[in-house]
Amino acid sequence: MVLLHNLEAFFNFSKYVLIFIGCIFEGPAVMIAGGFLLKLGQFDLLPLYLCAMGGDFTADLGWYAIGRFGVRKLINRFGKFFRITPEFIEKIEAIFKKHDGKILWLAKLAAGFTIPILTVAGILHISFKRYASITFLSGTVWTLLMLLVGYLFGNIYDLIPNVFKSHFLILAAVLVVLFLIFIKQVGKKLFSKEAL
Repeated sequence: MVLLHNLEAFFNFSKYVLIFIGCIFEGPAVMIAGGFLLKLGQFDLLPLYLCAMGGDFTADLGWYAIGRFGVRKLINRFGKFFRITPEFIEKIEAIFKKHDGKILWLAKLAAGFTIPILTVAGILHISFKRYASITFLSGTVWTLLMLLVGYLFGNIYDLIPNVFKSHFLILAAVLVVLFLIFIKQVGKKLFSKEAL
């Protein structure tokens, strides 16, 4: 019981920091969970939104920096683990020259390709100002959508009798995973080899 009380106190003290850090590493899942907890009264909207947005934007800047500052050799060696192959970089480079703004906007929806695309933007030395402004603006929309999904799950949770709430949480977790898989599949179709 003391452990639960200590964990609750820690969460209440550092919940926004945890959201920020969580969004650096796994933005969509943390944002959805944050939206759910917002509905349950555990968060205030503005600090939650700003921390989720800030963490996600920090991650975007990190992927750009990795690409920008001399990792081409590392990409050539280890890129295959992140779906970044030399062929992929060449195709993206040709497309980036024509459509860099559109690609950066859509990168958020391309869950399976977000990291490679943002990294390639750094490799190609896309203007940092342009990159930062586009990813910031697309991130504001993406963060809001993910928080809304979680908030809607929270609305449904409130309507369920207490007896079935644990069942709902399991179902909600499965639906979130399926939703993230769906987003990843949409991204794969948008950035498939045939589309490129």
